Amino acid sequence: MTLPSLFLKKNEQRRLRAGHLWIYSNEVDTHKSPLTAFEAGQQVTVRNSYGDAVGNAYVNPNALICGRLFSRDAATRLDTPLLTERLRAALTLRETLFEDPYYRLAFSEGDGLPGLIVDRYDTVAVVQITTAGMERCKAGIVQALTQLINPAAVVMRNDNEARAVEGLDSSVEIAAGTLPAQVVVEENGARFEIDPLAGQKTGWFYDHRMNRARMQHYVRGKTVLDVFSYIGGWGVQAALAGARQVLCVDGSDTALERLRYNAAHNQVEQNIQTQCGDAFTLLKGLHTEARRFDVIVLDPPAFIKRKKDMAAGTEAYQRLNHLALRLLNDDGVLISSSCSYHMAESTLQNTLLKAARPAGHTLQLIERGHQAPDHPMHPAMTENNYLKTLFMRVLTGQPFHW
Repeated sequence: MTLPSLFLKKNEQRRLRAGHLWIYSNEVDTHKSPLTAFEAGQQVTVRNSYGDAVGNAYVNPNALICGRLFSRDAATRLDTPLLTERLRAALTLRETLFEDPYYRLAFSEGDGLPGLIVDRYDTVAVVQITTAGMERCKAGIVQALTQLINPAAVVMRNDNEARAVEGLDSSVEIAAGTLPAQVVVEENGARFEIDPLAGQKTGWFYDHRMNRARMQHYVRGKTVLDVFSYIGGWGVQAALAGARQVLCVDGSDTALERLRYNAAHNQVEQNIQTQCGDAFTLLKGLHTEARRFDVIVLDPPAFIKRKKDMAAGTEAYQRLNHLALRLLNDDGVLISSSCSYHMAESTLQNTLLKAARPAGHTLQLIERGHQAPDHPMHPAMTENNYLKTLFMRVLTGQPFHW
């Protein structure tokens, strides 16, 4: 069956031809193909202004990103066989990378599955669907996952903000199977109990796996401050790597309660303390108390969610890093991250330099970190390259005067 056509304005196919997968509503020739003629999630063949097929996509007439290409072949449909094929290819990469079944199994456009995230926790698969086109494939996604990994349970965590933009409802459900009483993730020699139904995102953040492994080289015998600690990904692993003392700060009592549980089950509870509250306020309080640390980890949520937030968000990153740098010992290491894809790594680096000057520090960049390889990046889409982590060392005896 032939798909309806979505026509692009003249020359608007160039970005797609270069490899990008998104179509913006202002690129559509609405005289030839009115967006109002399509249903949210409907599959179409995208054509240039001359009528030549560029590929197949699904559309949402109500969203700024009104189309997402899923194939360059006009004969391909987004159906269960295609989902199974793409998920099998994604699984092959993860099984090459990791010995144990704990990883992000599907990363949206990076795996040729726009609008789909799947995190695997051994026998549990947690799915996030962010687009109307992928929403139509829910049954096929469950079927494909059942065929490929036969999970004990498939959880749908469809409660993310992106769904509202697509006009989708928010919901959390167990779509298949029975959820085990305890869901665990293993990472870098540590074990964490997570909550796939009520935890942040899918319950865990696999993207920092390699950065947390790098962190372990710097913490043996040191004092560590972990800000925005969540359930202990950084802090518990720091303690396991030999940190003398770790202070974990987060705004959620629930997260810190689970962090303490995870610390106990990794037998490092004696090395970990927690404080609940606003990160900026607590950092100021630690400065007033004259507290100092050898290693500080800053892993905040995205301060820049839209381009118009760039100025305010950049200022927030600078203020946060300045407050942290005031607490850092000479020769100390600041591990500072941004998951705002609108902020380039060079901007984050410049922001850290500006944050260091009032603190009187001269910084040395010693490592750069990015998202783990189970978050593969589509090379034509900078939007996939969202995570930046800089490892900065304060140089002893080289104060910055200004």
